[in-house]
Amino acid sequence: RPELGRALSGAGISPEGQRLPHLLLRAELDQLIVSGPRRGKEFTYSLLEERVPKVPAMDRSEALTELTLRYFRSHGPAQVQDFTWWSGVTAGEARRGITFAGAALEHRVVEGKDYWSDAAAEGASNAAVVAHLLPNFDEYTVGYRDRSALMPTAGRFDPSLLSFGSILSNVVTVDGVVRGAWRRSSARSTMLIEARLFEKLTERETAAVADAGRRMSRFLGRPVELALAHR
Repeated sequence: RPELGRALSGAGISPEGQRLPHLLLRAELDQLIVSGPRRGKEFTYSLLEERVPKVPAMDRSEALTELTLRYFRSHGPAQVQDFTWWSGVTAGEARRGITFAGAALEHRVVEGKDYWSDAAAEGASNAAVVAHLLPNFDEYTVGYRDRSALMPTAGRFDPSLLSFGSILSNVVTVDGVVRGAWRRSSARSTMLIEARLFEKLTERETAAVADAGRRMSRFLGRPVELALAHR
């Protein structure tokens, strides 16, 4: 990004203030450039034609089918309203996409609600408890309009944890259900993670959250100190 700023400045275009990020955003929306991996702490960019291979053009029906399959394969089980919320297509287009997808999607009714998912997906395993420390605006919480299945209180975020944020902020999930929220602070060499939970966890659930902390430590490449508390 600093290199692009210097190049723009050399061409007589000021990159000062918020001009540079907005210019880069416009160039990405115009499909001129794409973002890539970081170089240290800096973002990198390249021309779209250099990084993204050319693919055959799709007509609207083909594109709608592909979008529908990709959403429900990655987010299913999900409802039509979730798909429209995430994609911006209309409800009618969403239903046509589901029709086009045919047998590739599995339909089921749960508590009177229609859900679709990848017909080829394997069922969930109950062998181990799995926990995650999800970041703010994670796809797991953003990707659904109806979040009642994610929350123990019918989709309402516990108001006692609003100091940590909201359902779209950093949340703790255990076996796919939001069980609390977390926030971080940095010491000189350690990342401090404070997790506040709706209720006390079982020993297996606590161990799963601790494992999530260890995974974060490996990802960050620095020690993580995890503190758990419940309201």
